Amino acid sequence: MKKIIFSFLLFTITVFAYAQRPIKKSINKAISQAEKNSVTSQDSLKKGGVSNKSAQKKEAVITDYLIINHLRDTTYLDTTLTINKEYKYNYLRRDEFGLMPFANIGQTYNSLTYNFNDTHLIPGFGAKAKHFNYLDAEDINYYHVPTPLTELYFKTALTQGQQLDAFFTINTSKQFNLSIGYKGVRSLGIYQNTLTSSGNLRMTASYKTKNRRYILNTHFTSQDLLNNENGGLKDDNLAFFESGDPDFDDRGVLEVNFENAENLLLGKRFYLNHSYDFITPKDSISSNSLQLAHVMTLEDKIYTFDQSAANTDYFGESFRTSSLKDRTELEQFTNQLQLNFKNTTIGSVQFNATHNNYNYGYDKIVVLNTGTIPNRLIGDVVSVGAKYNKHYKGFNLNGNASLNVSGDFDGNYISGTASYQLTNDIKILANINHSSVAPNFNTLLFQSDYKNYNWSNQFNNIKSQQVLFNIDSKKYANLTLDFNTINDYVYFAKNDEGNVKPFQNSNAITYLKLKLQKEIRYKNFALDNTVLYQNVQDDSNTLNVPQIVTRNTLYYSNQVFKKAMYLQTGIIFNYFTAYNMNSYDPLLAEFYTQNQEEFGGFPRLDFFVNAKIRQTRIFLKAEHFNAAFTGREYYSTANQPYRDFTIRFGLVWNFFL
Repeated sequence: MKKIIFSFLLFTITVFAYAQRPIKKSINKAISQAEKNSVTSQDSLKKGGVSNKSAQKKEAVITDYLIINHLRDTTYLDTTLTINKEYKYNYLRRDEFGLMPFANIGQTYNSLTYNFNDTHLIPGFGAKAKHFNYLDAEDINYYHVPTPLTELYFKTALTQGQQLDAFFTINTSKQFNLSIGYKGVRSLGIYQNTLTSSGNLRMTASYKTKNRRYILNTHFTSQDLLNNENGGLKDDNLAFFESGDPDFDDRGVLEVNFENAENLLLGKRFYLNHSYDFITPKDSISSNSLQLAHVMTLEDKIYTFDQSAANTDYFGESFRTSSLKDRTELEQFTNQLQLNFKNTTIGSVQFNATHNNYNYGYDKIVVLNTGTIPNRLIGDVVSVGAKYNKHYKGFNLNGNASLNVSGDFDGNYISGTASYQLTNDIKILANINHSSVAPNFNTLLFQSDYKNYNWSNQFNNIKSQQVLFNIDSKKYANLTLDFNTINDYVYFAKNDEGNVKPFQNSNAITYLKLKLQKEIRYKNFALDNTVLYQNVQDDSNTLNVPQIVTRNTLYYSNQVFKKAMYLQTGIIFNYFTAYNMNSYDPLLAEFYTQNQEEFGGFPRLDFFVNAKIRQTRIFLKAEHFNAAFTGREYYSTANQPYRDFTIRFGLVWNFFL
């Protein structure tokens, strides 16, 4: 990891030496204006705006640094300091609301809420607990910048470690852009055998012809996510953890279930998305456009679980006593052809056809007394679909549907959305979704050196229906009502013998979510509130969530030191009600349902001081500072304590050349 980071920084410094002339004057002027506005509006630079005087200059301004997502929607770089930047300053670099972190940085998260809006038509890989920090194709952005741009993210970790996310992008011409980024994390942790080490390398390229008829976006990612696993604290050590006895303040003295295991997720992906416009609005009096597009994805994933000696008390009987190694592989190759037509009267219409080739499994078969476990799931799936978009009398209408027409897996989804800008401040949205998809590969087939972790299943598709309503208003509140019905839900749980297995719930589940977000401002003070209410009707108790999840932030923000620095400081309160929280299985890297113990019901208070000087944002936080005086029964899951009080700091720094 150090060699990669050093090489990347050396490459960046070399480019600096030959880069274009500085443009800091106009950039800083645009940012300064945005910061003035951010005192009263905590949005991105879109709300801050750039002065007309700056915009008229030939020099680049902040809004020229474009960020393009996989759907080719475009935003621009945001260097302001807002409360949302505080929420996103973490290992995942996105808002963690609804997630419960484990003790060490880079470990997994327990989910406090779920989203059943699934548009996939074939099973996922599995090992879902390893995928929180895994970058999918939809997570990769592309760029267009007038001068080289660098962003450096740094944050301290826990005990002998750090986090770094270094990113660089450059346009060699107006038509061609390159970018490279690497996010690396290494943290020893405070409990025995909880080392985390991960790396996410991403490289992108974008090209468009001068007439913009042909556009290409492509990327390559290489990711490795390693965790040492200890199975949590031993049962007889939980009392020591909760006691508050100074002899156990050093968490390394607490005994864990094992110290000789690790799991690892590896992933490599090549992605290509390119299109050619046969007809553009310039070619047609009626503003018609016709485009042919091709999207290709080639991705390999490998998941391994290694243990130097068997632990039969925790996992059950094994085939071997030492050098246990489970290895699961998936090779997936996807091609999609799209025909896109746009007309001012009809709207935008897309027809697509997709071929998906998958190869999942192992290099051996397993023979048990109960039967033979095969080694592979190999096949091809062909699907067809359509998309529609139309602006009509203030309404924005969207539709999306797809269906598997051949292959071993049935699947379909259909989605419809209508939104309307009622006033300048109020936007309303309604959405309905239906999906039917096979459960993840690791529920259908799994092999292990532990005898109880071998199975081959034939499950029905998981079918979900979702109705969602959203009202978005800065003046009043943001309100989301999300109602779901799930049939044939597949989950992990322990059987009567105490072994973790996949099961299917034949009963229907109804799942209601109501989320309210509102920020209240008074002068330089603000109270940002996000409250989530959840209700599940499930006779089998297979989908467990807390009834209330809340985050409330009281903070102060203002320009200080003659406006040389923008200051933001406050307290964040996190809380969720006690419930039957899912337990974690390190061999599968999956959470499983349990209904014996409740966890939660404890507050988490964080104190933060953030500052922005020019393009540098500095972050300092005292995490969980209430740990010593509000009770020590804080767990991320059974036998896995949440982290104690700790102080961490770091920065995000943008360079414009």
